[in-house]
Amino acid sequence: MTEVNYGNSPSADELRSMSPEEAMIAGAEVDGVHIVHRRERFPVRGSKAEKRAERAVAACFAIAGLAGVGFIVAFIAVPFHWHLPGTPQDFKYFTPAVGGTLALMLLFFGVGLVLWAKWLMPEEEVVQDRHDDPSKVEDQMMTEATLAVGLEDTGIRRRSVLLLSVLGAGGALATVPLVYLVGSLLKRPGTTLFHTMFQRNTKLFPQSKGMVPIVYSDWRQVSPDDLLPGGLATVFPGVRQPSEGYDGVHNASSPTLLIRLRPGQVVHPRKGQADFGWPKQNPQYIAFSKICTHAGCPASLYEQQTGRLLCPCHQSQFDVLSDAKPVFGPATRSLPKLPLEVLTGKDGRLYFYARSDYHEPIGPGFWERP
Repeated sequence: MTEVNYGNSPSADELRSMSPEEAMIAGAEVDGVHIVHRRERFPVRGSKAEKRAERAVAACFAIAGLAGVGFIVAFIAVPFHWHLPGTPQDFKYFTPAVGGTLALMLLFFGVGLVLWAKWLMPEEEVVQDRHDDPSKVEDQMMTEATLAVGLEDTGIRRRSVLLLSVLGAGGALATVPLVYLVGSLLKRPGTTLFHTMFQRNTKLFPQSKGMVPIVYSDWRQVSPDDLLPGGLATVFPGVRQPSEGYDGVHNASSPTLLIRLRPGQVVHPRKGQADFGWPKQNPQYIAFSKICTHAGCPASLYEQQTGRLLCPCHQSQFDVLSDAKPVFGPATRSLPKLPLEVLTGKDGRLYFYARSDYHEPIGPGFWERP
């Protein structure tokens, strides 16, 4: 064993002749770190007590890893879509499931680290002086030795069970945030972004050849006689499917503005949408999605004299007489137009129906739209 001169910095040759632990102690003294005492937790390596401590720490990391896997499974498999009251509320388990598994993962990962330091790594008591001297080559060599001894102190090289468990827990800890951040991209939305509940449904409405009735928020069916010239109303698809936990009035994609034009106002339709209003020739009624094409706010402030529709969030304006073309503000896309139809009800009154769904996606632009 090389004699260590703790009063002065050893030379490079002296450091090369030392063991890593001796070089670490010498480096600590030179750096003003005085080791009061240092002892191994288990002087005899491989003892039963050490194995028990190692298994306990590994168990903490294993539980953390399993909790991370549970988080990923819960995030993907547990239902999270909101359903109407009175229907199965299985979505309410999503937040507790992902929150509980995430908490377990972080808790046991932290407990494992603490127990590792308390039970398996050497016990040290040190006193450190403060100084601002620049590093020398010898200082760098002693720092390298300190890091090497620190790695050896963890015992990770000879404790394979501990190594595997901490790798599993660390992998879960790194994967969970990634899954949470990009989880919505794991499953493609398909065509769901292109449809609302106004799309034809022959199963629910065979009497109207699948055309969906247009209703108010209280489910009264909308009639042309309800609106005065220049008036407008927020309407919805009259679809009720309580067994599946949703309906048209509560569906976020469905709010629609039905507008009755003033006498003398003429619509200049976009290509392919000349017959979307009612009557089909010289329409008096037209309907547009209420969801602004900029950021999804409700565009519902209507100035009947000018035919301008205003979104209050970012001041986008749409010209209703030009099929809701944006004329001011950040919106760059016209409001989607709903094809209207009118049928006679059992009471002899006329009522509005949606001849088909919107012919373009509602709301702001998204990743699949060029």
